[in-house]
Amino acid sequence: MTSNSEMSRTLGFIPVLSLVIGTILGTGVFLKAAIMSQYLGSSTWVLIAYVVAGLLSLAGALTYAEIGILFPRAGGEYVYLKEAFGEMPAYLYGWQRFWVSAPGTIAAYAVGTATFAAPIMKLDWIGGQKGLAIGLILVFSLLNCLNVQLNGRLQSVMTFVKVAMLFFIIGGVLMFSESGSNSNITASGTAFPGFSAFGAALLAALWAYDGWNNMPMVAGEIKNPKRNIPWALGAGVLIILGLYSLIHYCYFYALPFSEILNANSKVNPDALPAAAKVAVTFMGSAGVLFLGIAMMFSALGAMSSSILTNARVPYAMAKDGLCLQSLAKLHSKSESPYVAILVQAVMSAVLAMSGSFDQLTDYVVFASWIFYALVTGSVFIFRKRMPEADRPYKTLGYPWVPVVFLVLAVLLLVNTLWTSPQESLWGLCIIMAGAPVYYIQKKYFSGQPRIQAVTAE
Repeated sequence: MTSNSEMSRTLGFIPVLSLVIGTILGTGVFLKAAIMSQYLGSSTWVLIAYVVAGLLSLAGALTYAEIGILFPRAGGEYVYLKEAFGEMPAYLYGWQRFWVSAPGTIAAYAVGTATFAAPIMKLDWIGGQKGLAIGLILVFSLLNCLNVQLNGRLQSVMTFVKVAMLFFIIGGVLMFSESGSNSNITASGTAFPGFSAFGAALLAALWAYDGWNNMPMVAGEIKNPKRNIPWALGAGVLIILGLYSLIHYCYFYALPFSEILNANSKVNPDALPAAAKVAVTFMGSAGVLFLGIAMMFSALGAMSSSILTNARVPYAMAKDGLCLQSLAKLHSKSESPYVAILVQAVMSAVLAMSGSFDQLTDYVVFASWIFYALVTGSVFIFRKRMPEADRPYKTLGYPWVPVVFLVLAVLLLVNTLWTSPQESLWGLCIIMAGAPVYYIQKKYFSGQPRIQAVTAE
């Protein structure tokens, strides 16, 4: 073994921007319209919920950007929490990321991909779908053990194709959809559905935006992080906000509201997704096939991005002596944390076998937003503690942007506890299960020296 404490900075602006967009743009944009419509009963409020979720994500991204340039190291939120609040909160974040958020997100994308592939590949039995999901996790995990620069280029290509597919649907609806009518958008009414319903719908929309926080996890591999981190985060979330607003406008433009209500969701799991119904309006029966391929490709790209970014958290924890030493191993040629990637793949495969897509995403979003709020709040701590630090970028709208983010995040979490207590409590229990593990580790292993990353020959 040879010592190598840091990864090489090989990712430029375009790969980093592609990583932001590619991680966010997964399955939610195709699957959440129906359940949000059922919560809100109005196309107008669904569109408002998507815009609010986008602005909330943007506020978080603008704040993360300032923190990211202060600590441009692998690990992202784990690093920020450790610097702001100490080891314990950072460990609990890493614990839930390792056991819930990372494998849950990856498994959800894999299960979603297999679900989209089922009618195309004739996978009409559940074992075939789960087998495909597990196979995809393992294959893309192995690909992510390759050189990070190569993976950055791959992400750029996959992101370009995903965005192009969305623009194809948007253009097709606006120019060729025979059933398109602006009256569809307002026919469902505009009465406010209530705060609980709006909060539940907002949580669903936030799943579609989830992933904007992932890019800082690879900050240790980004060229010129003081420029590329803030620009890529801000531009990436703005692009996604525009795309999501346009595509959901097209859903309600092309289809009556009743068709959206009866699309694929928890209530109607066997129905076509709203996006597939929309594609049929201007492509005929070929629209179902096109949409299935588009959703497969979109989910695969997001899954690959999640594999790449999330493995950097246990790597950073292992470097600090808070995780198994082997998770800090870097491959001698690819410089990837290959052990962390492979362990993450095994856990993701287990979750893919055990839960449905919506169950996994519910656990992930609630658990993650607890730490999004903590990290965003840390910007106030760093402003006070490090007033002279070099900040080529400062949070736009400070202090109001992070304050608004924190207030809305807390309200969202409280509402989720009220409307989805089972999922929320499971998320909290999994987070707190890390506390005794942390204290046991500190008691019996605190005397061991902290390690540096090592590379395998």
